[in-house]
Amino acid sequence: MEILQLVLYGTILGSILALGAVGVSLTFGILRFANFSHGDLMTIGAYVVFVVFTVMKLPLWLAIIVSLAVTAALTAIIDKLIYRNFRNSDPVILLISSFGMALILRSLIQLIWGPSTQVYEKGIQLAIKFGGGLRIKPDQIIILVGTVLLIIALHLFLRKTKMGKAMRAVADNAELARLTGINTEKVILCTWLMGGALAAAAGIFLGLDTRVFPEMGWNILLPVFAAAILGGIGNPYGAIAGGLVIGISQELSTQFIDPSYKPAVAFAIMVVILIVRPTGIFAGRSS
Repeated sequence: MEILQLVLYGTILGSILALGAVGVSLTFGILRFANFSHGDLMTIGAYVVFVVFTVMKLPLWLAIIVSLAVTAALTAIIDKLIYRNFRNSDPVILLISSFGMALILRSLIQLIWGPSTQVYEKGIQLAIKFGGGLRIKPDQIIILVGTVLLIIALHLFLRKTKMGKAMRAVADNAELARLTGINTEKVILCTWLMGGALAAAAGIFLGLDTRVFPEMGWNILLPVFAAAILGGIGNPYGAIAGGLVIGISQELSTQFIDPSYKPAVAFAIMVVILIVRPTGIFAGRSS
């Protein structure tokens, strides 16, 4: 039963990692660069919910919607002001600019909200017990249900909508997609909006499961990238699988090592997959 409890906790953590990893994979699949500011966009999403839900006392569902919209819009603005200027430059330039943007966002968060740890709701939340002693908190149910709904929505968008099909075409071959008449600028904008919204969702769920503080997104960035690489960087479906594998592996590792070493588990898995199968489980940039 203890192992099952750890698997449940790992699935919850994996759901958060999966949402973050999907955003990373979408960005890499379209723009071919790793966005190091993705973790701090997760933090922005968490703090927007803190303001709307905790400070303004509005419903949680409304706070989540506002956070997704605000973070998505901020992500698109950052692309228009910063990344767009380096789109035709060497990928390392974009990489460095995203790292600089991460530092800027983290500093702004500390200036606005301070360095202190915040929580959405004070008090102890009673866990729901199932047969055999398995326990889950209401907030964790929200995380699991919310993740499933977002993944279903993402799948339907990529498979059924015209823009989703265009995004898949650009991810497979950007130049060929452009020659066939696909508006790549609209695809890029949509990619940033979706990536920002998914980053916000991951940050919100992380805040629900733990707490909110300025470095929360940066601290989880390594497991997020490990999940994206494990599943095949650029493949959103692989990122979902990678997130679950990393999350469950991290929680199960607490049976053998100190919990503070959980990020090292993600790093070890990432190193192994880069050595054994660099393209990831689902063979890299395919949609």
